[in-house]
Amino acid sequence: CSSDLKEKQNRILLVGLYGAGKTTTIAKLGNYFSKRGKKVVLVGLDVHRPAAREQLIQLGEKNKLPVLVNEEKDAIKAWKKISEKVKKYDLVLIDTSGRHDLDKELTKEIKNLEKKIKPTETILILQADIGQSAKNQAQKFKEAVNISGIIITRMDSTAKAGGALTACAQVNAPIYFLANG
Repeated sequence: CSSDLKEKQNRILLVGLYGAGKTTTIAKLGNYFSKRGKKVVLVGLDVHRPAAREQLIQLGEKNKLPVLVNEEKDAIKAWKKISEKVKKYDLVLIDTSGRHDLDKELTKEIKNLEKKIKPTETILILQADIGQSAKNQAQKFKEAVNISGIIITRMDSTAKAGGALTACAQVNAPIYFLANG
């Protein structure tokens, strides 16, 4: 990550479309940084997908990582309830809601979350098989929030990630990780 996690507390906001792999990637990042001595917490702010909280809790348990979620239906209210509890962690990894397209509702939600959370990094998650729509999607996310880096998921598919790589150039953001699955 560009901040090299040198801040007293790093808050990494993951954004992307529905099904891109944000929740799974959060657990992978948590595991990665935990093994490197960081005190990590996973925060679930995907308030729209019915099983998002449960998935994050299961991934946290599997990787022995603490998870903070609540039953709020509004992501900003959920963050307000969680924000005091994250102060004891070095690294706060935040899962957000996705949509099938970056619509006005999602744009408003991620802009508001970025203002409230003040992340040290905002990472766009793109799947390798996204194709030609990647450039447009990345540009829309870049217009909504300050994308500092990109993680490309599903590199084990038959796709070669050409669209996702083009998207990186489009928004002038480096690739932080390539992920399988």
